[in-house]
Amino acid sequence: MPNTSNTGNTHEQEQESLFAAVDALLEEAAQDPLPHPDERKRLREAAGLSQDQIAKALAVRRETVTSWETGRTSPRPPKRAAYARLLEGLTALHPVNGVNAVNAAPIPATAPEAHAPQPKTEPQHGEGTPRQPTPHPTAEAHTAHPVAPVNGVNATPPLAAATAATTLNAIAAPTAPRANTPEPEPNPQLPEGTRTDSAVNPPEPGAKPQRQADTGTATPQPPTHTTAPRQHPAPATTPPPPQPTTTPTTPQPGPATPQAETGTPQTGPHTPQAGPRTPQTEPHTSQAGPRTPLEGTGTPQTEPHTFQAGPRTPLEGTGTPQTEPHTSQAGPRTPLEGTGTPLEGTGTPQAGTGTSQAGPRTPQTGPHTPLQGNGPLAVLTGTGQAHTTAGLILDHPTTGGLPALLTWALTEANLRSPRLHRNGKDGDPLLVLTAPAVESLGLPLTLEDRRALRLPDNHPTLKQLAKNKWQLTRRGFGPWPRIYRPATPTTGRQCVQLAILPWGALDPRAWGEDTATLPAPELAELLTTYAARVLTPRGSTAVTGLELMTALRPPTRAARDEATNTWVSAPVPGSLTRPVDPAPPEAPDEHPVVASLYPRSHQRTPDQVLDEEAYDWIRDPQLLTDAECARTHAVGIDVNMAFAAAANRLVVGLGPATHTTSPRFDPKLPGCWLADLSSLDVELDPRLPNPFTPHGKPPTGPAWYATPTLAYAQELGHDVRPTEAWIRPDNGPYLDAWYTRLRDAYMATMADLGVTPSLTEPEFLKAMSTHKQDPEAATGTRTQISASVLSAIKSTVKGGIGKLRERPQGAAYRPGEPWPALERPTWRPDIRAAVISTARVNMHRKMLKLARTADLHPIAVLSDCAVYLSDGPSPLDFLPHTPDGKPLPGGFRLGVNPGMVKHEGTQPLLWAVQMLDEGLNPARHIKGHDAAAHGE
Repeated sequence: MPNTSNTGNTHEQEQESLFAAVDALLEEAAQDPLPHPDERKRLREAAGLSQDQIAKALAVRRETVTSWETGRTSPRPPKRAAYARLLEGLTALHPVNGVNAVNAAPIPATAPEAHAPQPKTEPQHGEGTPRQPTPHPTAEAHTAHPVAPVNGVNATPPLAAATAATTLNAIAAPTAPRANTPEPEPNPQLPEGTRTDSAVNPPEPGAKPQRQADTGTATPQPPTHTTAPRQHPAPATTPPPPQPTTTPTTPQPGPATPQAETGTPQTGPHTPQAGPRTPQTEPHTSQAGPRTPLEGTGTPQTEPHTFQAGPRTPLEGTGTPQTEPHTSQAGPRTPLEGTGTPLEGTGTPQAGTGTSQAGPRTPQTGPHTPLQGNGPLAVLTGTGQAHTTAGLILDHPTTGGLPALLTWALTEANLRSPRLHRNGKDGDPLLVLTAPAVESLGLPLTLEDRRALRLPDNHPTLKQLAKNKWQLTRRGFGPWPRIYRPATPTTGRQCVQLAILPWGALDPRAWGEDTATLPAPELAELLTTYAARVLTPRGSTAVTGLELMTALRPPTRAARDEATNTWVSAPVPGSLTRPVDPAPPEAPDEHPVVASLYPRSHQRTPDQVLDEEAYDWIRDPQLLTDAECARTHAVGIDVNMAFAAAANRLVVGLGPATHTTSPRFDPKLPGCWLADLSSLDVELDPRLPNPFTPHGKPPTGPAWYATPTLAYAQELGHDVRPTEAWIRPDNGPYLDAWYTRLRDAYMATMADLGVTPSLTEPEFLKAMSTHKQDPEAATGTRTQISASVLSAIKSTVKGGIGKLRERPQGAAYRPGEPWPALERPTWRPDIRAAVISTARVNMHRKMLKLARTADLHPIAVLSDCAVYLSDGPSPLDFLPHTPDGKPLPGGFRLGVNPGMVKHEGTQPLLWAVQMLDEGLNPARHIKGHDAAAHGE
C-alpha cells in the first residue's frame, strides 16, 4: 500500500516552494521602477554629475554605479529606493525630448479629457534670462494634465497602446489618425501680467512652419526658391478658430548688457520683466493638415488635433511643449554606436515629406540642438537674399544700411538659437556677410588696420549705427563684430552677431581651405551643422569653445529671495561663477600677481612656476638599438581628441586657491604642488620621455606640478611628499558636459564621413585614408562640408582649452597691468594645466605599456602624436595584440572614439634618422608638412 502521508508532504513542500518563488517575483516586481540603463547614464551626464559623486552619495563603489549604468547589475534594496529617487529627481530636471532620447522607459498612454477648442500661446523665455520655477499645479491641473511626462519621444499612440511591446520614441513610434479633438487648456500655473518676449524671440507674425518628419523638429518648408520669410496663408477651407487669448508666463530676470571683452552678455543680478503679451491676430489655415507651433515662438496652432499619449512636456531650456511624435518615411535610423542617441539626416528635405534626399551615403547629424524658426544664422549674398537652414531663402531689406539689416535679423528673419542649459540664454542671430554683401553695405573688402583688424571709428557705417543707438562691444568692428542695444524691460535683449568673410572670419587653419569661398547654400549648411552640433559661432573656434563651456554651465540662475520675495541672481552649483586670481605658480609672467612678486626682468625657475605643457620630445639617436635600425619605416599614430578625452571626468577647481605648507598629497584634490621628482624610487627607461616635463628630460630639482602629474608619479611607485601647495577645496567635473557635447559632435561628423566605431581595425584604417574623398558624389561638396565641420570641431577643442589662459594682446599692453580676459570667470590657467597634464600622463601610460609588454619605444612625441619604427608602413605592423587578436589592453588602440588612435603618417627609416640627427622632431613632419603650422 503506498505511503499517502509522504506523498502529501511532498506535494505540500513543492507547493510551498512554488509559492515562495512567486512571492520572490512579486517582491521583485514591487521594487522601485528604474529607467533603462542608458537613460540612467544620460540623466547623470545631463546633470553634470560624476559616477564618483553618485557612488559617494549612495555609499557604494564607483564600479557599482558603472554596472548599474551598463545594465550588468541592478541595485538592490535599500540602495535601489535611494537610486530611484535620485533618477526621479533628475528626470524632472532633465526630461526626455526628441534630441536626448535614450531608450526612455515607456509610459502608458493617457488620453486627455476633451476641452473646448482653444488655441494656445506658448510662453517665451528671454535670450538672456533663464526660466523660472512655477508654482505646483492644482488638483484640477493634475486631472487635466497627467503627471507622467509623456511627450513626442516616449509617446505610445492610443491605437497602438494595447500592442506596444517595446519602447517607442520619435523614430519608431507608430502613428495614429488624427481626430478633431481639441487642444488642452493653456497651462493654469503661470502668474498673470508677465511678459517674456524680446526682440530676439518675439511672437511670430505669420510664418508657417512645417514639422520635418525625419527629425521631429520645427523647420520651415524648403521651397524651390522662397523670396520672403513671411508666407501668406492659403484661402481658408474651414471656419477660422477662435482668436488666441493671452497666456500668462513666468516672471523672467531681465537681460544683461553685453560684456565688453568677449562681446557676450555679462552675468549679474537680473530683474523680472512684466507686461502683457500681444497675441497673434491673423488666423491661418493649412493646406497640409494641422500645423504645430514653431518651437520657442509662441505661435498658436490654428487647428485642433488629438494628443496621442497625454499632455506634452516642454523641451529643456526652450519652454516650448513638444508636438506629437513623427515617424520617418525613410525607415528607422540607426543610433550612433557608443552614444546611445539616434542619428538624423542632414540633407535638404524633400518638399512635403521632411525626409532626406536618398543617396548612397546618408549624412548623420547625431546628437544636436533642434533647429528653431529659420535656424540660427543666415548667409547674405548681397542680392537681397539670405540663405538659411534646409535650403530656405529669405528676402532681406536692401535699403537702410546695416541698422535695417539688424532690425530684420531680430524680427522678420526669425533666426533662433536655443539655449543649451535651462539656466542659460538663447543665442543671438548670426549674419554671415559674403564679399558682395560687404560691398552692398558700404564696407571695405579689406581692413586697412591689419594689426588690430578693426574698422576705423570714423567710418560712415559706425556713425550710422551710433545714430540708430546701436553699440559695439570692446573688441570693436572686426571680423566678428557683436552689435547690440542696451536691454530694457520693454524691448528685451537686442543683439546680433556678424561674421565678415572677406576679413578672415573663418580661419582656414580651423575651418579648412576655401571654406569661406563656398557657395552661400553650402556655407549655410556647413555653419548650421556646426551650430546644431556644437554652438552657433560667436567668433573664432577658440572663442566658441570657451563660450560653449559657459553655455553648458551658466554661472548664475534666477532664484527667489525669501526675504524680499523678489527674483535675484544666484550661482549655479558646479559652474565657474566669478573671476578668481590664479595661484602665483599658475599665473603667466605678465599677470599682476607675478609682477608684485618678482622684478620685470626676472626669469622664473621650475620651483617658482607651473610648467604643464604638451610633449615635444625626441630620442637621442645614440639610444637607437640594432633591432630598431633594421626596421624600414617610421610610423606616426595620433590620439583622437586627446585634450577632450583628458577633460572627461576630470575634477578641476571651481573656486579660489588656498595656500598650504607641508600638505599630505591627495590625488583627488585639484591644485598645484611643489615636489621633488628628480630622484624617483623607480627607474624610468631613457628610451621613453620623462612623464613629468614637457621636454621629456628628467627634472633637476623641486618643481611645481598639477595634481594629475603627481598622481601619476604616485602610480609609478614614488613616495610623493610635497612641501607646499595651492589647492582648491571647491571643485567638480566642470568640463564633463563640454566634453560630451564635443565628443558627440565629433562622432556624428565622422559618421558623416563613413567612419564609425563598428569598423574593424583594417576597415578603420581604410576608411580614414579615404574619408575626405567622396567617390560617390559628383562634386564632393557633402564631403567638403563634413571635413570642414570636423576641422572646426577639433580646433574648438584645442582653442577652447588654450583660451583658458589667454594672454594679453596689443602693442599698448604693459607687463603687470590687468588685461580684459582676466575679467572672465573662464580665465582659469589651472584648469588648462590640469587638462594638459592629464593628456600627457595618458600618453605616457600607454607608451609605458607598449615598452614593458612588447619592447616598443617611440623615437619622437609631439603633443598627441607618437612615432614608432616599424617593419611595415601601417600601424598594424607594430601595434601589439593579444593571442586572440584583440588590441593590447592599456596600450594604443585603433578606432574613431576620443582617446583611441589613428594613422598620422609614414616615412622611410632614413628620413626619420636624419631628422633626429638634425635635432628636429619627426612627429612634426610625419605627414609630409609641419603639423603645428597647419593648426594640427
